[in-house]
Amino acid sequence: MGARNVAFEKVRKKIVGLSDQAVGDNPNYLLSLSRGRKRLIMMVYDFVVLALALWGGFVLRIAELWPTEYLHESSWLFVLVPAAGVLLFKVMGLYKLFIRYMGMESIWLVVKSVAVLAVIILSVDQFLEYPLLPRSVPIGFALFSLLLVGGGRFVFKQYVLWMEKHYVEKSVVLIYGAGAAGSRLALSLASDGEYFPCGFIDDDPSLWGGDIRGLQVFKPDEIATLIELHSVSHVLLAMPSVEITRKKKVLDMLEQYPVHVQTLPTMSEIVSGKKSLDQIREVELEELLGREPVDTSNETLDISIHQKVVMVTGAGGSIGSELCRQVILSNPSALVLFELSEFSLYQVDQSLRNLMTEKGVSCPIYPLLGSVCDANRVTEIINRFGVQTIYHAAAYKHVPIVEHNVLQGIENNVFGTQTVASIAERLSVERFVLVSTDKAVRPTNVMGATKRLAELILQDRAALKSGTQFSMVRFGNVLGSSGSVVPLFRRQIEAGGPVTVTDKNITRFFMTIPEAASLVIQAGSMGEGGDVFVLDMGEPVKIVDLAKRMIHLTGFNTEEGGIEITYTGLRPGEKLYEELLIGDDVIETSHPKIMRAHEELLSTEQLDSLLVQLKTAVEHGDSAQGRILLQKNISGFNPTSGLVDLLNQEAVVH
Repeated sequence: MGARNVAFEKVRKKIVGLSDQAVGDNPNYLLSLSRGRKRLIMMVYDFVVLALALWGGFVLRIAELWPTEYLHESSWLFVLVPAAGVLLFKVMGLYKLFIRYMGMESIWLVVKSVAVLAVIILSVDQFLEYPLLPRSVPIGFALFSLLLVGGGRFVFKQYVLWMEKHYVEKSVVLIYGAGAAGSRLALSLASDGEYFPCGFIDDDPSLWGGDIRGLQVFKPDEIATLIELHSVSHVLLAMPSVEITRKKKVLDMLEQYPVHVQTLPTMSEIVSGKKSLDQIREVELEELLGREPVDTSNETLDISIHQKVVMVTGAGGSIGSELCRQVILSNPSALVLFELSEFSLYQVDQSLRNLMTEKGVSCPIYPLLGSVCDANRVTEIINRFGVQTIYHAAAYKHVPIVEHNVLQGIENNVFGTQTVASIAERLSVERFVLVSTDKAVRPTNVMGATKRLAELILQDRAALKSGTQFSMVRFGNVLGSSGSVVPLFRRQIEAGGPVTVTDKNITRFFMTIPEAASLVIQAGSMGEGGDVFVLDMGEPVKIVDLAKRMIHLTGFNTEEGGIEITYTGLRPGEKLYEELLIGDDVIETSHPKIMRAHEELLSTEQLDSLLVQLKTAVEHGDSAQGRILLQKNISGFNPTSGLVDLLNQEAVVH
């Protein structure tokens, strides 16, 4: 080919909107066209086939392949009728359809559009003084139009599905849930470049075998066959309003298949505006655990929050910030945020102000920087704002970090609690609620020992029968907290592994942050003085089983070639099993998930002596002495072997 012909060919390709690559190497070029170009192609197609359908109507009526007499007199109709048809189809919304998802609704729209066009042609022809068409021609025209207009779209749909399956790089998905949410999700995926749905799965037998937006509804026991037949890589759960226990059963069933399971948001997330109905997300651990939301009693909330000045220490932490969110929705007269970290304080302040705008509530918020160990600052705040309820969530809680910073853990967790509690008592604060931890029970680490000592301080003050009601709420791990294993596992899975677990036998209790915060508030309102409340955490979960489940539901396996699980060994101070009770003396309360424990105390003399000795150790920077004092005085404190190794290596930071 000469240079002139090559140049001409390039220009020709530019004119029709094709590149050399699109012509030769892109078999799915038609699918990659813009929505507007696809609509234009369908209009041209309809114009041509409507002209053919009109010719077919004449042939059917005259029984001649080329009825010259009629065609000569009515030739202009072969332009007018198709043009009118295309205009009518546009008005009726035929070009707004996603052809790849043509179902019964779409077919019915094609039938209506063709029927209306045929009736218009017949009516106009009959009103003319000299009819141009035999009466049966519009009927034949309608039949041919229905066949060509509807049939052509059906053929194109099959072409699109075949091309998407063989040439377009999309994840083939099944949608679990053929209700309104699933139908909307299928429609949303029609214009999505990532997923290609091949059908619905639903538990309702009345839907099996049906057609929704061009996709068939299958039984749950057909999943394995569909996965193998269509190489399904994802299952999308479209069940926003289903109970979480039912969703857990579905997840249990899907875990056995090599597919990545994702879900639509819950109805509460949709109603709150946090998520949209078609926004796909990963399955959260609370859905894996199947924990139903906690019932919240307005009466208990009113006791400690309604029209009260509430102060939250550690307001920027995981539990502290959620406590603030729940407090702000319970109509306090003011909320004081007390936080050491400027950035955390800024974040929670902005979050609460956005929440108030969203919910249409109003409450004065005072974001204040400071340390719980600063007696002057704490006194000034409680005095100035007339604080009536304090939720004390400020603490150092990361076990290995506190092991390396013994004195800082003692100062913040023990003396910080003592400082705020003594000032609250002196200034007649009504309620003081300590957020404690299951690690305070027979602790194997400094963090747990300091939290248990903080509990003992409050129990001692409550025994003195002061005007302030002191109580403690003890619970285990919360999902989504800064130290949670869930985000760590998710990051490791996304990176291709390995997933790290400390020990194959380690177990933990789990609870959602909103659930824990709600129960903290309710338990604190039940306090009569010195109460140790223990939250029902459900059954303990083996961390390795949790890791395996997250791996499986992401579409991987733990066999050779999959995501590997490695065991790193217990960290300094870490326990295999967590406990919630020191003794067996526990009674129920009015709330089914809150129990009241009666546990041993230190005498006031013993406690005062211990605190003086710990203060001396802190002042002299003697972390070894601080640890020894905790071990001698905190019941059940038994450091782990890992901690002994740590001490031998002199790794403690003063």
